[in-house]
Amino acid sequence: MADVLTDIWDKILRYLQKHHSQFWRSWLEQVEPISLENGLLRIGVPERSWQQYLKQFCNAGLREAAQRVTGHLVSLEYVLTDGDDLTVSDYEEDTLHNSNLFYFNPDYTFDNFVVGPCNRLSHAACVAVTESPGNTYNPLFIHGSVGLGKTHLMQATCQAILKQTSPAMIVYMSCETFVNDFIRAVEEGNLYDFRHKYRFADLLVIDDIQFLSERERSQEEFFHTFNSLYQGRKQIILSADCPPSQIPRLEDRLVSRFNQGLVTRIDKPDYEMRMAILYKKASLRGIDPPEEVVSLIARKIDSNTRELEGALTKIHGMAMLDDGLITLKLARQSLGEEPTPPHRQITISQIIEAVTDHFDVRLSDLQGKRRSRSIAFPRQICMFLARDLTSHSLEEIGGHFGGRDHTTVLHAYRNIDKLCDNDESIRSMVNSLVTGLTQK
Repeated sequence: MADVLTDIWDKILRYLQKHHSQFWRSWLEQVEPISLENGLLRIGVPERSWQQYLKQFCNAGLREAAQRVTGHLVSLEYVLTDGDDLTVSDYEEDTLHNSNLFYFNPDYTFDNFVVGPCNRLSHAACVAVTESPGNTYNPLFIHGSVGLGKTHLMQATCQAILKQTSPAMIVYMSCETFVNDFIRAVEEGNLYDFRHKYRFADLLVIDDIQFLSERERSQEEFFHTFNSLYQGRKQIILSADCPPSQIPRLEDRLVSRFNQGLVTRIDKPDYEMRMAILYKKASLRGIDPPEEVVSLIARKIDSNTRELEGALTKIHGMAMLDDGLITLKLARQSLGEEPTPPHRQITISQIIEAVTDHFDVRLSDLQGKRRSRSIAFPRQICMFLARDLTSHSLEEIGGHFGGRDHTTVLHAYRNIDKLCDNDESIRSMVNSLVTGLTQK
């Protein structure tokens, strides 16, 4: 029976991965079925955060998969396997409304956070806070644009503190929730419970604190909440899309208090970091995309982590609908990059001819081992154009230039791409070559 149940569960996971790839995570392989009786599939998970993730995001997909695999109506129940008898089932009302009990995203841990120049200080500050809550940096204020990792860092900090100091009373929510809780408490005459909830926390984490803007009574209440926690040496972590001094109509006394700890900024990731983020996200999803696909996404999307992950999800989803293979052609189609029309299909030979004519160099020079700038630069231009204008892989492009490996081609592409960004004359020259090739 155990083997049959394991086989059913494996088929369910494969179905989820193929038809609901946006919710797939590699750690799902560690989730185990407990029993399947009377239409109820009980699933064992080792952590509460996994339990809530499955309930919130994967439940409909897993139930659909279970019904497709078994051919019967199936309900799901997620059971903690660490001895806690708390379960979350799809046929029960979710009674876990204690606002001090928050389930964090399993993906949002320090191990899964990619550290780089744009976020190193914020990451280091959060790690320091976990080692000495309420003492090292209090308050800690993190600001930056959307999708750059503020929420990830704050949840990672909460999860680390929970593991080190359990039980710990953590209140984590958006500023909008805080304001709405306060308004409700005023309307219901229940300020005592409201204040007890917030002012007796070991860790208060508020996301998007700029929502306090122009809300005078909420600012007054938060001011006293802040003071109570700070004087009790309780840790406070806040995030916003701008530094404290730039939040419109925020009282000076709150600006002063937000600035008295550590204020850190997270900036947009550069190209190399976007590559690293994509590899990390792919690993979490059990995906192994080719380097050229990761490079394509990183070049095309330079805004934030969420859009990078969204592009990866879309490409993976399209791949799963076919043969499961992620290719450069598939990635280009997924990202809206139309392939070159057949009557304008460009070959590497045509690119080489155009470049050798422009720079007055020989094909043998481009394919040889000479590294002087007069030869290396035209060679890199060829590789750049071949990458952009043909569907050849990095290895195939390298083969046309003396058998160079894919890392050499990728380096050439990045170098020319960077030069085009910074040098108008080079950008103009490359555009001229592209125009000449595509209009033939």
